[in-house]
Amino acid sequence: MALTDIEIARANNGQPIREISDKLGLDWQQLVPFGHDKAKLSLECVEQAKSSTPGRLILVTAMTPTPAGEGKTTTSVGLSDGLTRIGKKAVVCLREPSLGPCFGMKGGAAGGGYAQVVPMEDINLHFTGDFHAIGTAHNLLSALIDNHIYWQNDLDFDSRRVTWRRVVDMNDRALRQITASLGGIANGFPRESGFDITVASEVMAIFCLAENVDDLQQRLGNIIVGYTRAREPIYARDLNAEGPMTVLLRDALRPNLVQTLEHTPALIHGGPFANIAHGCNTVIATRAALGLGDYVVTEAGFGADLGAEKFFNIKCRKSGLRPDAAVVVATIRALKFHGGIARNQLNEPDADAVRRGFVNLARHIDNIGQFGVPVIVAINGFSADTDEERAALQELCAAENIDAIDCHHWADGGAGAEALAHKVVALADSGKADFVPLYEDALPLADKIRSVAQKLYGADEIILDKRVQQQLSQLEADGFGNLPVCMAKTQYSFSTDPTLLGAPSGHQIPVREVRLAAGAGFVVVICGEIMTMPGLPRVPAANSIRIDDAGQVEGLF
Repeated sequence: MALTDIEIARANNGQPIREISDKLGLDWQQLVPFGHDKAKLSLECVEQAKSSTPGRLILVTAMTPTPAGEGKTTTSVGLSDGLTRIGKKAVVCLREPSLGPCFGMKGGAAGGGYAQVVPMEDINLHFTGDFHAIGTAHNLLSALIDNHIYWQNDLDFDSRRVTWRRVVDMNDRALRQITASLGGIANGFPRESGFDITVASEVMAIFCLAENVDDLQQRLGNIIVGYTRAREPIYARDLNAEGPMTVLLRDALRPNLVQTLEHTPALIHGGPFANIAHGCNTVIATRAALGLGDYVVTEAGFGADLGAEKFFNIKCRKSGLRPDAAVVVATIRALKFHGGIARNQLNEPDADAVRRGFVNLARHIDNIGQFGVPVIVAINGFSADTDEERAALQELCAAENIDAIDCHHWADGGAGAEALAHKVVALADSGKADFVPLYEDALPLADKIRSVAQKLYGADEIILDKRVQQQLSQLEADGFGNLPVCMAKTQYSFSTDPTLLGAPSGHQIPVREVRLAAGAGFVVVICGEIMTMPGLPRVPAANSIRIDDAGQVEGLF
């Protein structure tokens, strides 16, 4: 019987974290150990690493996800191990998993099979406490707002226009909309509010974009938390909140060092949602990895229309990072799903469905090309794939002048990704990358939204009602028109309708709301029915998670 992911992880004899740090040339005194298998890099160590000649930056993204899952994290880990096997000094940079998806419908997020990062259970459950620090810093600001309103309200908050909500790192639909401060005079002034999931917090986005502690504190101070009756913005710095928030986040800002099953160094740090936030790990971890390794593999959440677009238009634009290559993960079953095959029939051979579903992958390939980044396709193999189906995909990619490499890292670890590693090195070293964002900073906000919708989503037009148009005009009048846009929509389609598979064209993108994330430095554009607080499914993953008789976690992954 095949081992489960968690059994594979437990059977692995990980190296002491000190040996992993030695591979990166780190002084052990510069690390903060968390037991024997994980550590945090000191910020001094990060600054030293940034002064080194940077390595090659490789983004792993994917075609539009399906309920079956495409294995983007697994491929990122497998590729990094493949690079190590061919003699390259590789580092993989990943996001930390949220407890919401872990206990909701996705399960853990540390890779799979023989392409995992470990300790898998710790990574999925609390890890080094970063998310708790982020949630606490966020909710401290919430408490300071309500406390200020309670005590005289010198800043003249209009309680109807307090925009800062609370967060919790769990899927809890009952908290989406609440009434706070009930119970009488001693509890403050009742007002409507709500909760978002922690990974949707602006504090999380700021945490992942900050270059250092000073930048973090300045960005936190720039958060707009509400407005006066005269509609003047009130900032976190007006409440003197940025100092204590930074104190809570100081230790969390240090990147987390762990390892893959094959002992390749891994930096796992930060974890914003890929639709509400930018879906990328921290800039600090990425910069550190580039100074410590020759090839850095990182990923961005969901499909390339969400995570990769934000990686390019937000993370790279804000940080100055310049990617050298991109890998788009595709699976035969995902292509068949986008080719119209029902989920319960995806294991049945159907090369024609692969051909029909290729339109989805082709659009993602074309979209990444618009950023000037060369692309390769990784075919994440499954046992049900047939030679005819793989050949059909490779022929279609060849017609687009794109290499499509068979990968078997889930079953074979780094050995199953060596061919991909060789191709990625050649592509990253080719000098073909000429990165450029999709739009200029000076473009009006509505045109930025339109640019993403038309150029990447295949839409005819965007729908902006009068209220949204007024919001955009006000943001530009207030000096925020130069910010990039963070498009929040369903991950399951290029449109806002999750049932429109393949590569729909001619649709419209309705903008329901825009939110200013002044500290993070972007404008969130909420399209369709996207939620900032997910709910649990009818049968949540939490129902299967428990401690067994041996004291070990069961059902996490």
